[in-house]
Amino acid sequence: MATIIEKLAGFAAGADAREFPDEVIRESQRILLDSLGCAVASLGDEGAQRGVDYARYLGGTEGTASILGTGTKTSIPAAAFANAELINALDQDAVLPPGHVTPYVLPGALATAESLRTSGTKLLEAIAVAHEMSYRIGKATDYLRDIKDGVVTIPDVIGYSSTLFGAAAAVGVAKGLERETLADALGIMGSTAPTNTQRAWMMHAPSTTIKYQLAGGLALSAVTAANLAERGHTGDRQMLDDREYGFPRFIGTSRWEPAPITAGLGTEWTFTPFQSFKPYPHCRVMHALFDALTEIVETHDIRPGEIDAITAWGESFVLQPVWQNETIRNPRDAQFSMTHGLALAAHRIPPGRDWQTPEAVLDPSVLDLTKKASFQAHPDYTEALKSNPAARRSRVEVQARGTTYRGERAYPKGSPSPDPATYLTDDELAAKFRHNVEGVVPDPDAIVQAVFDLQNIEDVAELLNQLKPGVAA
Repeated sequence: MATIIEKLAGFAAGADAREFPDEVIRESQRILLDSLGCAVASLGDEGAQRGVDYARYLGGTEGTASILGTGTKTSIPAAAFANAELINALDQDAVLPPGHVTPYVLPGALATAESLRTSGTKLLEAIAVAHEMSYRIGKATDYLRDIKDGVVTIPDVIGYSSTLFGAAAAVGVAKGLERETLADALGIMGSTAPTNTQRAWMMHAPSTTIKYQLAGGLALSAVTAANLAERGHTGDRQMLDDREYGFPRFIGTSRWEPAPITAGLGTEWTFTPFQSFKPYPHCRVMHALFDALTEIVETHDIRPGEIDAITAWGESFVLQPVWQNETIRNPRDAQFSMTHGLALAAHRIPPGRDWQTPEAVLDPSVLDLTKKASFQAHPDYTEALKSNPAARRSRVEVQARGTTYRGERAYPKGSPSPDPATYLTDDELAAKFRHNVEGVVPDPDAIVQAVFDLQNIEDVAELLNQLKPGVAA
């Protein structure tokens, strides 16, 4: 009987975009477009620049894979490292349970596809396979918003190492590896995946600048696994079947429900209803509050200096040091501080790369308003989450001009939900992309058009060549 890894390898090897549902094709295109914009937007970020500098050290500047938006070519492993760091740097990248997926699973496949000059169809297959596989495995393990005894409880060990099976598979798909080689790649990945360190990051504030896990390191490990398998290394194919000594034990999950990993695999696609996009470059836990707060200050034309207090009620599980931190030294601190995020949103800065400039993050007006903001758990948050996993019950009050202004949200913008208005449309996603690449990419519209026609692109390298820096028309 085939192991779970062998079944996943068969799924990846047999992926054929001609048989994909339309929503899988479209969502894969949207993921790519959003990621390219996030990467370019991060080029001025100090933390992202460290990743780019290290990639140049790792792979030099004469290769076949692009460091997105820079015009620099380097090796495939180095480009994967740099682009993972760039996509994730401002924390405005796409999200999917178990949390962040795209910055880990896309960069290796993208660098490989560009270097081998593979087709857009092959890249689409890699993107879809990676996200489907990551979602399925992630749902088998502990989750950040698990409800235990009626309380949303953070697991003792949490992180994103489970996404790396999808990441390694995506590299293999881009390379056209056969099923047997892909199975070895996944087995190697299971044996070499980094430890899950996110819980330590949550508990130790101010946070580290490498964030919840080092995106570049995760992407690099996936490239390594796939390429070692191609060169003949073998992997442990029982890794996902063995709860006692295999991958579940490695990552410290208390829950291992593997049946859904392979149920309907290859015929049923499960990730698309849960794929979300982030309008704001800030931890997703605050987005519904930002939506409500922005509407208040814009509708009533409230200036930051007029605000006496901002009180917010939201996700209960985030009452942890990293989100309660008010020591703001750099954009990384700002991305997770709840009160700083509220203060920033109240300043009506257009969401995108402008939010995370040092000038915005350390603006004395923003820092002063941070002291007037507070956050607490919404009393109905858990019940709403029980009814719908996308629910983020949120309420905000703004005291200004002797009046209290109130706003509420049930779901954040960017997530599929029972409210059609929360879905980030193609046009809205394209607008986010254009804003993020403004002044860097000469013809953003050409890239938008090409990505939404990806299955007809013969050479991925031609698409990425359009992402070179230049003067905006």
